[in-house]
Amino acid sequence: MPHLKAVAVSHLAHIAMRGVLLSLLLALVAACTPAAQTPEIIVSLMVDGRERSFTYDAPITVAEFLRDADVTLGEIDDVNPPTYSQIADGMRVTVVRVREENECENIDVPYRRQTVPYEGMQPGEERIGQAGQNGVTQICYRVEIRDGVRADRQEVSRTVVSAPVDEVVFVGPAGSLDPVSIPGTLAYINNNNVWVMSGSSTTRRFLTNTGDVDGRVFSLTPDGQRLIFSRATPSETGGFSNRLYLITDTDSEAEPIELPLTNVLYAEWVPGRENTIAYSTAEPRSTPPGWQAYNDLWLVRIDPASGELINPQRVVENNSGGFAGWWGTGFAWSEDGTRLAYARANGIGLINLDTGEFESLVTYTPFNSPQSWSWRANISWSADDQFLLTTVHGSPIGSEPPETSPAFHIAVAEASGAFSVDLANNAGIWSTPEYAPPTTDADGATINEQIAYLRARSINNSISESAEYDLVVADRDGSNAQVVFPASSAQPGLRAREFAWAPDGRSISFVYQGSLWLVDVESGIANQLTLDSGAARPVWTR
Repeated sequence: MPHLKAVAVSHLAHIAMRGVLLSLLLALVAACTPAAQTPEIIVSLMVDGRERSFTYDAPITVAEFLRDADVTLGEIDDVNPPTYSQIADGMRVTVVRVREENECENIDVPYRRQTVPYEGMQPGEERIGQAGQNGVTQICYRVEIRDGVRADRQEVSRTVVSAPVDEVVFVGPAGSLDPVSIPGTLAYINNNNVWVMSGSSTTRRFLTNTGDVDGRVFSLTPDGQRLIFSRATPSETGGFSNRLYLITDTDSEAEPIELPLTNVLYAEWVPGRENTIAYSTAEPRSTPPGWQAYNDLWLVRIDPASGELINPQRVVENNSGGFAGWWGTGFAWSEDGTRLAYARANGIGLINLDTGEFESLVTYTPFNSPQSWSWRANISWSADDQFLLTTVHGSPIGSEPPETSPAFHIAVAEASGAFSVDLANNAGIWSTPEYAPPTTDADGATINEQIAYLRARSINNSISESAEYDLVVADRDGSNAQVVFPASSAQPGLRAREFAWAPDGRSISFVYQGSLWLVDVESGIANQLTLDSGAARPVWTR
């Protein structure tokens, strides 16, 4: 038994010795085999004016590389290659420091010189009406600076600090005009000032010289002595703003009296009521057209000495004004001042002066005007206050929608509402028909009753500002219509939309190519009354 044990121990020792030898052999083999080499990545960095090199044993992103190099990037610094790229051996990472600066400068905008012919001066005479003043515009630029080097600046904004003010020089118009007889008093606006002539065209003279008459209100009393008009005033909203003024005697040189009435859309003298006017107002708005009409109506007496308003009376309360009522309601008084007609976008009618209610006489489809304006027909009362002459919007003449129809007809309505009838078709949107004062003979008997209106040369183009019209006179029933001006269709037509009958019904004053003219209805002889091309809004009374 002891022998067997010794044999077993000897065998185990042998096995252990073999394991040791095997381990030594493996270690020797490992020692003789060359070791695997770690890859080396060399990256250079150019930033802030100096270049450095870095060695890595594994790829990382450029963003991580910059963090390791303690490089803090600005918001708009330029890194190449992009920060999301991985570094590679031999790569060069460049960081360009970028910043932006804003610069602004003011530059002068030269004013222009504007010459305006002015009737009140001798030919060739000049007078400064308004001193010129340069404007100022601020221009701002953005400048990019890359590693301290400035690039060309780029314009980013241009703001008007102050607009230039034109120099206005009034000059006496060249040439001369033959004198023309002017019955009664003819008042008109010329270069935004009030002018009158009476007896003869050679007597013309200005009653204001401020150049701010806006033409919204311009009404002469039947005797031609007193006149109310409106002046434009500075607006807080940038829209409509005006004030009413009174000239107490058109024969004097007294200064106009300022009235305590502002933002007036309509005002005129009421026939048959001494020193009494009717007016309607609006709220200024910054959006087109610059106001929101109240569509109200007031009556008030004016003290001609002080301009004080006496016993104001509201006839019509504030109201919406119907379709497109923001534009306002038109009004027209009968010859005796006892009845009042109105015009809205969809028709005309009468106002009950006791209740303020609107009583319709004629209705039609409103014309679809551009958003900045809304059409209203004019209304003219016959001398006997029995009829109203107006323009109505007609039915489509083709396949167009009713609201865009270019058809506008001259129509007459009986004031009692008994009937209405068209007198002349397709006259145009700005036909503005007017009854003539009755023409009488030497004994005072009425010998002729006529109407006048403007007739568009092109039906489809009657709406535009460039549309041309002829001045037409006809019998009060629309018959015997004749063009009285221009004398030939080869001449340009009228573009101004207003005219005025002489108080004797024998001639008509109108604006043609900026100047005031007069045409004798019977003979067709026309005479130019002014030379300075700034005339508007003629009104004519006895």
